[in-house]
Amino acid sequence: MFHESLRKNAAALALLGLATLASVPAHAGKTIDAIKARGHLNCGVAPNVPGFAAADSQGVWAGMDVDVCRSVAAALLGDATKVKWVPLNASQRFAVLQSGEIDVLSRNTTWTLARDASLGITFTGITYFDGQGFMVPKKSKITSAKQLKGATVCVQGGTTTEKNLSDYSKASGSALKSVVFDTREAANKAYFSGRCQAYTHEISGLAGVRNGEASNPDDHVILPELISKEPLGPAVRRGDEEFAAIVKWVGFALIEAEEAGITRANAAQLKTTSAEPVVQRILGTSEDTGKLLGLDKEWALRAIEAVGNYGEMYERNMGPNSVLKLPRGANNLWSKGGLVYAPPVR
Repeated sequence: MFHESLRKNAAALALLGLATLASVPAHAGKTIDAIKARGHLNCGVAPNVPGFAAADSQGVWAGMDVDVCRSVAAALLGDATKVKWVPLNASQRFAVLQSGEIDVLSRNTTWTLARDASLGITFTGITYFDGQGFMVPKKSKITSAKQLKGATVCVQGGTTTEKNLSDYSKASGSALKSVVFDTREAANKAYFSGRCQAYTHEISGLAGVRNGEASNPDDHVILPELISKEPLGPAVRRGDEEFAAIVKWVGFALIEAEEAGITRANAAQLKTTSAEPVVQRILGTSEDTGKLLGLDKEWALRAIEAVGNYGEMYERNMGPNSVLKLPRGANNLWSKGGLVYAPPVR
């Protein structure tokens, strides 16, 4: 009897503890406090990578990575324009994040064990599933990476791309000769001038270089083989779980919005008319998921209205009507044969 009483009391205390935890809203971390005090988000982006981050002649930034920061600013500050863009090259990006000069690194950066475990940073999700490949001049008549044995290959240094090329060369016995450049721009110029027989980068990067910089894109062919996995996504400094949670869940909300049929155009209407429980939760009509993140009920609604759902972001920046002209492929929703999948917003 005594033991049974103990068991019941323990169970009751456990349930009380869970209920208490569930009702406690997130507290603002030091990063959130700093962002609110200065009135804008500091976002580290690539200087000029079409599809991910590039500024037009008026200084207006666009791209998948740009949309990540705009959506976070909309959710946290209530205004997607409250972002300061900090262009960073590959070699400086992590140090700038570590030092606190930026709040989010959203710079087509590959999530790897070494980066996640040793740099004092935390990746918050995958915004684009990519893979490294090769581009060659069509006149070379090369149709497969297997034909590149002994070839010179232009590559940007200080990136996973350089290491992947070395690994592939050794594993395949191709004896490829790396021609390394400090910047993407220098590597692009060298390839188009004929200094290298091939150019290696993520497929998205090769598509951007070919379609955006070649005098005639049809003169260059992206070979079919992939030599690596390149899950790209934003990162924040380790040690501020509250801010990391916001960046993470804003991204998940945009994916869930596409699954639920919520778009930039219909979000406001669905907030007042939809009876779907998932839609109501995402848009803040029913449950207040925002209090768990230290935000208000409409955090996800603002993010969606700022940049659209994940599918809209993809089509605008990477899809067939963009400069990259890339199919969804692996970046389609899991329910449509892709890899894009988010935990439920509930």
